[in-house]
Amino acid sequence: MIRWLLDGPLRGFPDLPPVWLLGFLGLAWLLDRALPLVEAFGPVWRLAGLLLVAASLGLIAWSAFWFWRRKTTIEPHHTPSALIVEGPYRLGRNPIYLGLLGLLTGYVLWLGALTPAILPFAFHRVLTVRFIEKEEALLRRLFGAEAHAYLERTRRWL
Repeated sequence: MIRWLLDGPLRGFPDLPPVWLLGFLGLAWLLDRALPLVEAFGPVWRLAGLLLVAASLGLIAWSAFWFWRRKTTIEPHHTPSALIVEGPYRLGRNPIYLGLLGLLTGYVLWLGALTPAILPFAFHRVLTVRFIEKEEALLRRLFGAEAHAYLERTRRWL
């Protein structure tokens, strides 16, 4: 399905995780407005959503700092010059993607409707298939045994 979208109607689409996030955020808003079904979440959940968004932004910033510090590319389709295993990358292999997923989940909680609650699961799948699996294969090719050991000992998400 994702391949069909990119090869067909979305040809030329900037295939970057933040762009996918914007699409999912827009879809969440649309589902909340057009088909709210159940107003499932109250004020406590909305506050939890805001806190999750704040924590996710912090995680993304902390993770991006390590790309700058190691002087390697942050773009998923470019070739990295370093394997980052410090900072948040000690805890999980994809803290930026986890942060993006946290942003979407926080927004869904803040919206307060049940309908868009499926979107974080779909976004998780897009990130895994579209980016993570390819990045991990590239890291194994570029960094060999060091990457293999890191990928084996460190969880993908947390």
